[in-house]
Amino acid sequence: MGQSNGSGATHDSVFNAKNESILVGMRDGVTGEFKLVPREQATISVFDSNFLVGDGIWEGIRANKGRVQFAYEHINRLFQSAKAMHMDMGLSKGDLLDLLHKTIDANDMTDEAHVHIRLVVSRGLKSTPYQNPSVNVGVPLIVMIPEVKAVSSESKTRGLRLATTWVRRGPPDVKDEQWNHISKATDVQACISANVMGVDEALMLDQRGFVKTCNSTNFFIVRGSEVWAPTKDNQMQGITRQKVIDVCRAAGIVVRELDFSLTEVYGADEAFCTGTFPSQIHVIEVDGRQIGDGKRGAVTEMIQQLYIAHVKSDVSRSREEIMASLTRPRDLTFLDKVHVPNGVTNGVLKGVAIGATNGVDQSL
Repeated sequence: MGQSNGSGATHDSVFNAKNESILVGMRDGVTGEFKLVPREQATISVFDSNFLVGDGIWEGIRANKGRVQFAYEHINRLFQSAKAMHMDMGLSKGDLLDLLHKTIDANDMTDEAHVHIRLVVSRGLKSTPYQNPSVNVGVPLIVMIPEVKAVSSESKTRGLRLATTWVRRGPPDVKDEQWNHISKATDVQACISANVMGVDEALMLDQRGFVKTCNSTNFFIVRGSEVWAPTKDNQMQGITRQKVIDVCRAAGIVVRELDFSLTEVYGADEAFCTGTFPSQIHVIEVDGRQIGDGKRGAVTEMIQQLYIAHVKSDVSRSREEIMASLTRPRDLTFLDKVHVPNGVTNGVLKGVAIGATNGVDQSL
């Protein structure tokens, strides 16, 4: 195995010399021009929104043999964050995927199975240092940083030690955790807390004291035959988190999304963390309490196998198929299976549009 890059247990990767000479994809928000720039020359203006006021969004994306993994989910999440931030991306979802492909190809990474891309979007250039987007010039700056990053087998084998931090996850009326926002101050403080405590990740609670997430990964526990996931409020809407829930339910494993306490974590049979980079890593200890037998559990191992199969299915598609799934119109075929009362045809009931009261009091 190659030398580890020492970035931390959940994101510890195998060193790859190719990363020293990557080309960074950059879409200029003023000219609209897309360039592939050598790593050492990939710079931005000091008047950039991300640099000045932390005004931007991001995605961590994996690619396997030139195919962007879960492209539909990642790009839709990015565009949802942009819409919530009132940010016009200045290109379509399909255009963005095409730029990702160009970046992968230019770096000769189409044969690599472990490509990680940090996709960063800044609101763009400002005419003066001020938070109001009214002083912005052009459309957002888009940066794509591709690296060959295989997960270190050591961290996967050893497992994670977690400890609860004083840093809490905030509510959506403060900073909605569904925004994949460039400002990671809360998570960075929790990460520093983990460093001080000498553990791999910080386990974070919500404002009511229920277990919520870790500083860079989502968190699950296993109790008996059930997988427990903290409710989605107050945490990043992890794509790997949702994929774990999906593959479990498809395989008949019961998943419950609920509030639970640290006591229930300490008494769990298994625990694991999820994220785009590490996929799933088992947890062996929380706050000095051993979880289960201190080893990777049977349910966690099964979930890893189910997830690997799901990833293989996703990236086995051609680029054209992945692009089509991203850009196709909204699928309304589910309506064909909806039970329609007698007399209703194409949304009309005996000549009266559904929703019309027709003089009848509809109040409760």
